[in-house]
Amino acid sequence: MPMKLKPPQRLGKLPLNTLAPNILTIIALCSGLTAIRFAMLGQFKFAVFAIATAAFFDMLDGRVARLLKGASKFGAELDSLSDFLSFGVAPAMVLYFWTLHDIGQSGNTGWLVVLAYSVCAALRLARFNTALDDDTKPVWTGSFFTGMPAPAAAGLSLLFLIINLELESAFFASPFLNAIWMLFIGGMMISRVPTYSFKRVRVKREYVGVVLLGVGVLVAGLLNQPWYTLAAMEIAYIASIPFSIKAHDKLKRGDAQAKDMADAAVAPESVPADAAAGGETKPGSTPGILH
Repeated sequence: MPMKLKPPQRLGKLPLNTLAPNILTIIALCSGLTAIRFAMLGQFKFAVFAIATAAFFDMLDGRVARLLKGASKFGAELDSLSDFLSFGVAPAMVLYFWTLHDIGQSGNTGWLVVLAYSVCAALRLARFNTALDDDTKPVWTGSFFTGMPAPAAAGLSLLFLIINLELESAFFASPFLNAIWMLFIGGMMISRVPTYSFKRVRVKREYVGVVLLGVGVLVAGLLNQPWYTLAAMEIAYIASIPFSIKAHDKLKRGDAQAKDMADAAVAPESVPADAAAGGETKPGSTPGILH
């Protein structure tokens, strides 16, 4: 009697809370790649806007995943790939089509700068992903990034392009200036410099009104003077780095002092009983050996 084969099982329906963060990640990915197309067409305003859109949706996807409890390993890998393409490849390509192609014969030197920046972004994201599995770090380290995060680096790498969209200055359009700046930003990504992570920022109740007012002013600036406002935001971020270094070092010293105090509190418990009782050792004798 022939054996009956079981029909293949259909995949169960995925809940919306699992798909929603991934949908936002895909939007960010498409926005970042579209920036390259705008740069190829010489439409650099739209290219900058596309990368800013990618950064906005990249900021949303993680928060939506945590809010809906839809975080998954697949979503984390997709987000990392999206970050590399949107913030590690797209900004470098935009600058190459804008000005870096003028460095070296046929743009060869400018292309090396593009490769260096993209490699730094890949290394930074790989280090970030491996650090997620480290459970030995103190809680306060979650308020800082190690090195500059990829979205912030993408925006800062385009700083002179953003300024030039308003001023149209040959100085800011200099390919050598932009190459040096891009290499510096790439180095910041793979550095050990602590930078603020605003994911855990908490606002006190008495400052809620001030924060809301600031958000209103920021939105008004983005709507009326978008390029000046974006440039001011990026300059303010750069200015915050010395403060993040100082705050990180202060917390690190406090953590080290707390560990030293804890070790000192445990040390008396390890003293031998005879020494604690005030026993003395006879001259010429060795502790623990009977004469």
